[in-house]
Amino acid sequence: MDTPDTWEELLTSDRPLLDRASTAERVADVLRRRLLEGDLPPGTRLSEENAGRALAVSRNTLREAFRLLVHERLLVHEFHRGVFVRVLSVTDVVDLYRIRRLLECGAVRAAQQVPRSRVEAVERAVEEGERSAAQHSWREVGTANMRFHQALAALAGSPRVDETMRQLLAELRLAFHAMPRMREFHQPYLARNREIAELVARGEYAAAGDRLDEYLDVAEQQLLAEH
Repeated sequence: MDTPDTWEELLTSDRPLLDRASTAERVADVLRRRLLEGDLPPGTRLSEENAGRALAVSRNTLREAFRLLVHERLLVHEFHRGVFVRVLSVTDVVDLYRIRRLLECGAVRAAQQVPRSRVEAVERAVEEGERSAAQHSWREVGTANMRFHQALAALAGSPRVDETMRQLLAELRLAFHAMPRMREFHQPYLARNREIAELVARGEYAAAGDRLDEYLDVAEQQLLAEH
């Protein structure tokens, strides 16, 4: 089995995503993506020196990116200790699911005349999760699941909803690290994702929203049981 790359090595591989005109927002985008993909577990200390060297950015730029992600509740700054990936509380999980029901279920139920490309994005995310499961890559199943929910929110056709959902899902991914058995957690949702995707493909948005509401109830209870 290959040894997983450290977070510093992963950030070094992200360096080509930045250019000379790199801004704190773009650095924050890279870090947010790593959080969303599960590469930065809760409690990870993000050394300014190591992260700055990995991304080849100035300390001032990195600090501003950290401030952006602290504002998004993804990182925390501890006085005299540094910056850490946030550890979610029970209250955080409950609030995240409250917002998801309003935002994600609302986007699905309100969908009308959705462009085919957005429906196909939902389908691609489901297929990606199924392929990853067949390869027993359960962390990648979790990432595909994030993309599935991002695609559902995108049915609203709102850039603001898309941006808010990206932030919520990055925060939610932190909660997934509390689940000790990733296969048992993710596997049952593959069939639920498939069912919702098929309802969306048929234009049965109200039914898809109802299934999603039930889905979120079950997922929330599972996460709360481990926090």
